[in-house]
Amino acid sequence: MDRRVFDAFRSLVYERSGITLGENKEALVSARVGKRMRALGISEFKDYLSVVTEDTKGEEIVQLLDAISTNVTSFFRESAHFDFLRSLITGWKSQGQNRFRIWSAASSTGEEPYTIAMTLLDSGNRRNLDFKILATDISTRVLEHCVAGNYDQEKVAGIPRPMLDRYFDAIRHGDRTVYSAKNSLRNLLTFRRLNLSTPPFPMRGPLDCVFCRNVMIYFDNEVRTRLLNEVYRLLKPGGYLFVGHAESLTGIVSDFQTVRPAIYTKRG
Repeated sequence: MDRRVFDAFRSLVYERSGITLGENKEALVSARVGKRMRALGISEFKDYLSVVTEDTKGEEIVQLLDAISTNVTSFFRESAHFDFLRSLITGWKSQGQNRFRIWSAASSTGEEPYTIAMTLLDSGNRRNLDFKILATDISTRVLEHCVAGNYDQEKVAGIPRPMLDRYFDAIRHGDRTVYSAKNSLRNLLTFRRLNLSTPPFPMRGPLDCVFCRNVMIYFDNEVRTRLLNEVYRLLKPGGYLFVGHAESLTGIVSDFQTVRPAIYTKRG
């Protein structure tokens, strides 16, 4: 890929998604963009760049961002967060709260929001409780996986067997088994496409918890600060932000208070 074309892709991706692509990512960009080019029958990177930039409907930039964005996730990833969430829900319920709103900001293929749903449903007596989870991602491709709610056997390995049996249907497809989320999970979830680099967001709040894990590592501090300010606005006083264990708000000016590593709260 010509260096000028690569830099043009880097600038375009940053402008439209907030994702920072380092100078050493040329091979990654070439490989991922190349798949989309083959699907369109385009052989030159510069020609595909022209297709993206000249698309007045904005449909091809969505395809480009789908190709570029990284989606690595698993059920109960960083499981301590879900133990903490369960204790929060239990505590809030004991105080008389019966309405809960949670946002999974970078839902990827759905493992995180479905894990949140299982955690909520498994937190004790669910009678007269109002649970809602918003799951968003910039990638339309992974959101299709979320909506489908179907996972191969190796994908559900991290789900405790009793929960797997309770919340998923095992469906045989030839020599393989697919696990499909039951309506008890699906009914809690709403999936939407959202670009985290372009606040303000359309949600009204207030939210009890926001999971924004393993996505800010792709943003620079300017984008991170805008995103954190918006999350802070949407959270209720005493609400919680969960970030990835490899992430930190150190060096970023924000009003969040540290609770423990990778967990922050909005002061009440």
